[in-house]
Amino acid sequence: MTLVRYGAGEIGAGGQPLPFARAVEADGWLYVSGQVALQQGEIVGGGIIAETRKAIGNLITILSEAGYGVEDVVRVGVWLDDPRDFWTFNKIYTEYFGENPPARACVQSRMMVDCKVEIDCIAFKRKPAKMTG
Repeated sequence: MTLVRYGAGEIGAGGQPLPFARAVEADGWLYVSGQVALQQGEIVGGGIIAETRKAIGNLITILSEAGYGVEDVVRVGVWLDDPRDFWTFNKIYTEYFGENPPARACVQSRMMVDCKVEIDCIAFKRKPAKMTG
């Protein structure tokens, strides 16, 4: 099995180097690390709507870089800082995943950085068999 790592050594909030890959691909499976509303090393402001759009946008960017789309996502994990944001988050989330809803877990959690939402995912895309001979 071959592993492909995407975005190892990226810079996170506060300019700190991140000690993990943004995503790892293994045999058609893509595991995307948790994404927050990070832009140029800083969390974007603007509340749950702006942060959700940016976090999902970051997730989609990584999926796209690896050759996947939202239709390939099989599971999403969501961490919300404030449970009162749940319904607003769902409204924005549906704009991106409404056509192809994956399995999902959503929990309230304290965040490691000053953000309102973090989102990770697992995607699968059958890769064409390599011809030998």
